[in-house]
Amino acid sequence: MQIEHRQIGLAHPPFIIAEMSGNHNQSLDRALEIVDAAAGAGAHALKIQTYTADTMTLDVNGPGFVIDDPKSLWYGRTLHDLYHEAHTPWEWHAPIFERARKHGMIPFSTPFDDSAVDFLESLDVAFYKIASFENTDLPLIRRVAATGKPMIISTGMASVAELDETVRTARAAGCQDLVLLKCTSNYPATPENTNVSTIPHMRALFGTEVGLSDHTMGVGVAVAAVTLGATVVEKHFTLSRAEGGVDSAFSLEPHELRSLVVETERAWQSLGTVSYGPTCAEKPSLQYRRSLYVSRDIAAGERLTMDNVRAIRPGMGLPPKHLEKVLGRKAKTGLARGTPLAWDLLD
Repeated sequence: MQIEHRQIGLAHPPFIIAEMSGNHNQSLDRALEIVDAAAGAGAHALKIQTYTADTMTLDVNGPGFVIDDPKSLWYGRTLHDLYHEAHTPWEWHAPIFERARKHGMIPFSTPFDDSAVDFLESLDVAFYKIASFENTDLPLIRRVAATGKPMIISTGMASVAELDETVRTARAAGCQDLVLLKCTSNYPATPENTNVSTIPHMRALFGTEVGLSDHTMGVGVAVAAVTLGATVVEKHFTLSRAEGGVDSAFSLEPHELRSLVVETERAWQSLGTVSYGPTCAEKPSLQYRRSLYVSRDIAAGERLTMDNVRAIRPGMGLPPKHLEKVLGRKAKTGLARGTPLAWDLLD
């Protein structure tokens, strides 16, 4: 599949998405700095999220509306308060998208309701993302799919049955180009809970491009995912974790994003095909294999023994597998130390 100028698939380098999320800390200047830094690190796309606190939830301080998990980064906060802090003002979308396009990146967003889709359509986004927590919101998926644009759907928490319904819904509503992202909806996630072995299974099961929405620290999990067939990698991104932000604790910094871009492409380049024997690049190295050489001057008619023949580098002589065959044979002529053995030198 193709999104603007980028090809996405196993035959192409991984498509790297930098997710700004709420790491702008309610500063447009900081948001634009994040765009610049993502471009400088080599990201191919820049993602934001399109919602307001009121389109996401209700301003209620009660059960279910307050984060009560002591292990959560956002423990004790109401959903409405968190989303108010994290949201990207809609009037910022145009300048953020413009800055991204100026750098050659593809800007896009995650909508959370119909009003967000309508707004993003007015900005002519190239494609859409559906978040894990909305991957069972079939009316939203239908609305996005109806645009006819490519969709990326995170699969966090979803069962096979739920994903089947989601994929069928998207396709029936008009989505032809679909990417599923393996995702673990913990923040941060741990490698042992990521299960990237699911990636090739997901590709075979649903017949889509498959990638990774990664909330782990570092780039190791993403590199592993690429070796298993991930063609898209999404990571949260910030200028500095030390400067804070709602998602900063599990976001990459610029030097780490650069490493992600470089190392995932290296992983992709390394896959190649099933191959035995010397590659074209290896053929010059064949001359440095071990082979049979005269290790001590041998007179004409003298027999070859373990005292005057050795398997050494380089590889100009007979292969070492012939050692037993040459031992006891006589030299036709005198052979100087360092002579590579050949059959025509022996009686």
